[in-house]
Amino acid sequence: MAVPIPPAPKLNPNLAPHQVIIRPLVTEKGMHRANRNNAYAFEVATAASKADVRHAIEELFQVRVSKVAVQNRLGKMRRSRMRRGSTKPWKKAIVTLNAEDKITLF
Repeated sequence: MAVPIPPAPKLNPNLAPHQVIIRPLVTEKGMHRANRNNAYAFEVATAASKADVRHAIEELFQVRVSKVAVQNRLGKMRRSRMRRGSTKPWKKAIVTLNAEDKITLF
């Protein structure tokens, strides 16, 4: 009995790699994670999947990705005079690279 091979993940055809990655998240925690665990954080398009993020990082930075974790971040509540509103929700991706690969952000 043969074990079926899972299909390859489908990429979003509407997003080019430069449209998936919005910006790198350069924070103290992110720099610590990059130095210790070789993991980098990026703000990504909300329509992007893990497969889209993996493909975009590999193509834009010429590295090999070993793991991708995504988080949907909610917008924060804000007040201005009498009105209440919120910032827009966004998606965050933490990309772990192979041990011999690095991304130089600066």
